[in-house]
Amino acid sequence: MGRSRGQRTHDKNKATLPQVPKQLKSDGIDVEYSAEFADHEDLEAQARAAAAGIRRQERKR
Repeated sequence: MGRSRGQRTHDKNKATLPQVPKQLKSDGIDVEYSAEFADHEDLEAQARAAAAGIRRQERKR
């Protein structure tokens, strides 16, 4: 039976999830580090992130 007869969905957790406070929300901007302090792992991570960004843009087309 659908919702028209007053039955609820089985996922009762949906209604009880808390909202995220504004001070805990991220603005989506990552912190950038100076290349002078970057080690090999940092450079590798930057290369992977750049490659993923290129792949994401290609998918949007």
